Amino acid sequence: MEARCQCGSVAFKTPLPEPLALYICHCAECRRQTSSAFGASAIFPRFKLPDAELLSCYARPTPSGQTLYCYFCRSCGTRLIHATPSKNVVSIKGGCIEGLDWTKAIHLWTKTAMVPIPEGSETHSEMSESTDYDVSQELLDQPDSPGELIGSGGC
Repeated sequence: MEARCQCGSVAFKTPLPEPLALYICHCAECRRQTSSAFGASAIFPRFKLPDAELLSCYARPTPSGQTLYCYFCRSCGTRLIHATPSKNVVSIKGGCIEGLDWTKAIHLWTKTAMVPIPEGSETHSEMSESTDYDVSQELLDQPDSPGELIGSGGC
């Protein structure tokens, strides 16, 4: 799948033809991050970050005590990738990926949703503290598995 920022300065291909999972999160943090009603995250295995001069990042602590690296285009500000070094997966922001099947999205934190949730969607009123994504992602998020997201050690 092709992904790019709004201005096109940072572009890359996803490591798989479709995400392992697609989440639409309605929590306050995702609303702030997108300046919208929700955030969309397509989960993919770790991969080498795009080699783009305008790719930048900032780090923020997560409620679980880990550090989340948030990669964005320095030119247009589009948020592109979130990564936690101890995880085997990364989150690519859904709006920057061409051709996602949005009907498969899992809605998280629906108890704070500001927009209606599509009927028939898988929903979770909150996100379990035992996993960072969802029960279906637990095996993918094993922190001791081999491989590193190149470039995720910091900004």
